[in-house]
Amino acid sequence: MKKGNSQKDIILAVLAICILSVFAILSHKRPYQHDEGTIFGTIYHITYQSGTDYKTDIESELRKVDGSLSMFNDTSLVSKINRNIPVTLDPYFITVFNKAKEVSKISNGAFDTTVAPLVNAWGFGFKNYKNVNQHTIDSLRQFVGYDKISIVNGKIVKKDPRVMLDYSGIAKGFGVDVVANLLESKGIKNYIVEIGGEIDAHGYAPTKENNKDRYWRIGIDKPIDGSDEIDDQLQAVLKVRDCSMATSGNYRKFYYKNGKKYAHIIDPHSGQPVQHSVLSSTVIAEDCMTADAYAKVFMVNGIEKSIPFLRQHRNIDVYLIYVGKDEKLHSYMTSGMKKLVVKEE
Repeated sequence: MKKGNSQKDIILAVLAICILSVFAILSHKRPYQHDEGTIFGTIYHITYQSGTDYKTDIESELRKVDGSLSMFNDTSLVSKINRNIPVTLDPYFITVFNKAKEVSKISNGAFDTTVAPLVNAWGFGFKNYKNVNQHTIDSLRQFVGYDKISIVNGKIVKKDPRVMLDYSGIAKGFGVDVVANLLESKGIKNYIVEIGGEIDAHGYAPTKENNKDRYWRIGIDKPIDGSDEIDDQLQAVLKVRDCSMATSGNYRKFYYKNGKKYAHIIDPHSGQPVQHSVLSSTVIAEDCMTADAYAKVFMVNGIEKSIPFLRQHRNIDVYLIYVGKDEKLHSYMTSGMKKLVVKEE
């Protein structure tokens, strides 16, 4: 090789490195967008590193999810299915339907989207019944069961026309996944998507320090009855990156009747609101809709059933807050979750 060509190659290589360095610097300095709004009856917050604001695209995707899975939208697919109106299923509905079935089977029915009639009966759904008693529960349980509805040749098939679906236990998580996929399709790598407490966090958080420890900090609320986002106290703080997280609890949606507390999470097996010691369940899983669904599973199963289940399903990490025999708050964490905790009460 000629000496002149060798020098030329070295110059080109150095120039390429300089160009890549400039791109890296510009990418690092790219601003973070902060979008928020309302969907599914709750608030969303999305932060992502991009020179473009994609709020219009984000809300377009979220409206599609709402139009497919919202029980409070009379024109949604699930609302029409609940009224036995023939529909053409969209990819969003089919994806969530199949995931819900999968979690139902694995959890032995602790998660069941056909629980809708019981949710309504207890006053937490899109319809309200009165004077709930054991006869009412037994009557409704006749058409509750994830095996009572299926998709055959692209169509919904019910074993009983009174079977109804309630996707409130998984729809927010799926909405998070949809937005995360949208951001990824735009080439965005640093972002956090939060819808009503369900979260997908990837890449680096926007901090002043230029280092690789820029984790997203996520708080787990202390489960205090009636607490809201304004006066929340934190039970723990996690540092997360490249994962999805969802939390379920019975300390916000509940009511008292005749001195007894009724929380919004219904046990599909008993037909009753859960009454055990677990107050909050935070799950980290492969995607947010999976985390969302399993957060409900552990709320239904309670601490006694959840620990053996977790030993058999090590791809799921959880942080459970429960009331011990001493009437004080205690926590249970999987080994993977322990690595993420940076502060705990």
